Amino acid sequence: MKRIGLVMACLLAGGVAAMAQDVAPGPVANPVTTTVKGQLTRYEKNMVAAADLMPAEKYGFKPTAEMNSFGHVVMHIAQSNYFLCSKISGAAPPDVKLTEADGKDKLVAGLKASFEFCSTALAGVDDSKLGDPLTLFGNRQTSRAGALITLSDDWYDHYGAQAVYLRLNGILPPTAQPAAAK
Repeated sequence: MKRIGLVMACLLAGGVAAMAQDVAPGPVANPVTTTVKGQLTRYEKNMVAAADLMPAEKYGFKPTAEMNSFGHVVMHIAQSNYFLCSKISGAAPPDVKLTEADGKDKLVAGLKASFEFCSTALAGVDDSKLGDPLTLFGNRQTSRAGALITLSDDWYDHYGAQAVYLRLNGILPPTAQPAAAK
């Protein structure tokens, strides 16, 4: 348990540094959506790379019996992307069926496709309607800004989980790879 805590502390410290890089100098016309769109590009790269790094035979790996498998985490990221980006943009998500039992190739392809959907769906979103009400997860009331924050939080959280799963299998996550390997 101490090992996981140490890894999470390192990830959080790196996340704070990464968050500071998301803010452009000077005035930004749409600061919230511009920031989230910048995060999308970085997290697509890192989360897809993390999914690629995990060997196919480790997609069933669970750190403990109560936790989700790595394959479930990848599937969940894709599903979250489709759901949240659809809600934020109003674009209908594609009818994609993924299960944690799907092979690595299908899950990685599904993850890539979910980020492509988000990129397209969020392209026309700006800060002008951040206060508009949205309903998430059944009956949770929020705003478009709240949904954007949830999306961003999900990327940080899910990438952190991927990184822990990789490290527990002796694999450096993408953001910990030596500069020459990136």
